[in-house]
Amino acid sequence: MDSTALIPVQYGLDTFYFVICGALVMWMAAGFAMLEAGLVRAKNTAEILTKNIVLYALASIMYLLVGYYIMYSSPEGGIFPSLGFLIGDEHAVDLVAAGGEDAPYYSARADFFFQIVFAATCMSVVSGAVAERMKLWAFIAFAVVMTGFIYPIQGFWKWGGGFLDAAGFLDFAGSGVVHMAGAAAALAGVLLLGARKGKYGPNGQINAIPGANMPLATLGAFILWMGWFGFNGGSQLKMSTIEDANAVAQVFVNTNMGAAGGLIAALITARLLFGKSDLTMVLNGALAGLVAITAEPLTPSALQATLIGGVGGVLVVFSILGLDKLKLDDPVGAISVHGVAGMWGLLAVPLTNADASFGAQLLGLVSIFLWVFIASLIVWGIIKAVMGLRVSEEEEYEGVDVVECGLEAYPEFTRQ
Repeated sequence: MDSTALIPVQYGLDTFYFVICGALVMWMAAGFAMLEAGLVRAKNTAEILTKNIVLYALASIMYLLVGYYIMYSSPEGGIFPSLGFLIGDEHAVDLVAAGGEDAPYYSARADFFFQIVFAATCMSVVSGAVAERMKLWAFIAFAVVMTGFIYPIQGFWKWGGGFLDAAGFLDFAGSGVVHMAGAAAALAGVLLLGARKGKYGPNGQINAIPGANMPLATLGAFILWMGWFGFNGGSQLKMSTIEDANAVAQVFVNTNMGAAGGLIAALITARLLFGKSDLTMVLNGALAGLVAITAEPLTPSALQATLIGGVGGVLVVFSILGLDKLKLDDPVGAISVHGVAGMWGLLAVPLTNADASFGAQLLGLVSIFLWVFIASLIVWGIIKAVMGLRVSEEEEYEGVDVVECGLEAYPEFTRQ
């Protein structure tokens, strides 16, 4: 049989695989929404849900208008991206005539959709960290700039063929490009926003502010765990050959084992430190393991993936405690999960991938973090000067659900 006759079949299969993985990643938006809704107080639930669904729509529109062009239409090896608009026409290629390696192996529209959901995931990291005290429209304003410009520029540096890619920096599915970038933006926002009232006492005490709905938070973690198979598995980009199919299977296995390792490590660490099996630490441990393995989910063995995730699970517990000592209030632990575990994931790549170097990984880590943090700090600062970042103390006490959304998530219950 002529091999060129198989090309349309491969094209269809790889395009189908790509869009289904994108749909799985889109489902992570629901995971973030449920996780954050469970970890905030009842009086702030509707507002955090509003943030999560609005940011997904904004990311879709901004990535269509400018983000995708910046990320994938800029000069190879460059630092400064090109500014353009929209995503262009679908590639019109005679697949059979093109043949062999020259044939495109999935629709450009599939790639666009897959990249949208990554941009939205990056922004989702921010929403939980600034929860319970930020103005909704200040968050929306930042989301426009983050998804349209800040995220795509550093994404171009690696995935669009920019200088980090030329330098040999490796980030398979986005421990740095997506997760650490989101954490850097969140950290800048938290620094300017300040802590929730009552979180830290005058004598250095740290007061726990428990979330309202642990079942929702747990559901969110499970949804994220499931969606991550699309996040990492889809980043293989194709599966129509034996080699790619085997790679996808390995990525799925390692993604699962990274989460499992992170969860068990966080469970044990919390038990040793607190004498209790803290569910919030367990959930964040699983997510930290997922973030850590995302930088390189293909080359480790299943056991190595478990250990890489396990280190992430330990790190996230100590990071959450450390940020509290620094009075950096992150209600859901997003900066620790996505930032600290993301950094660890990037630095762990050379442990299993012979093509990676610590120098290139460190260059990518520092470049992405500094760009996103500094750019975000500037944008947050402008928003603060123009419209303010934070609701009033009285509005914070009343709850941002009523203040920002005019309704409550649990109107029949006493608000916490």
